[in-house]
Amino acid sequence: MSNYELEEGSTLNLDFKKLQKIAQCGADVLPAVAQDAETGEVLILGYVNELALKTAQETGMATFWSTSRNELWIKGKTSGDFLKLEEIRVNCEQNSLLYRVIPQGKGACHTKNKDGVARKGCYYRKISDKNSLKFV
Repeated sequence: MSNYELEEGSTLNLDFKKLQKIAQCGADVLPAVAQDAETGEVLILGYVNELALKTAQETGMATFWSTSRNELWIKGKTSGDFLKLEEIRVNCEQNSLLYRVIPQGKGACHTKNKDGVARKGCYYRKISDKNSLKFV
């Protein structure tokens, strides 16, 4: 399946092996959700290691560890669509983080809408039936 079909298509093709891939990359990470602090909308899900967390705390910007590129990823460094940290929360079991953020650009997702503008968040489609997706 092409990246275009995966990101813009209407066919459901969930990656149930994602956590296996992360485990194989050898990085010690945990999931981190970025949520718009004003609206409550979930924007993106990424992964954080100790370096990413320290960098986020020092810079005040949502920072992740790219498990596919195996490198530090300061959200917005390339696109200009930074996510300014308001606070960092940890769950009860201390195995995931919540970044409460204020978006500083046009969107948080690397994909773009039909007008070529970054989407506000990565959750722009919903499952409409067993195997198809609809844009929301």
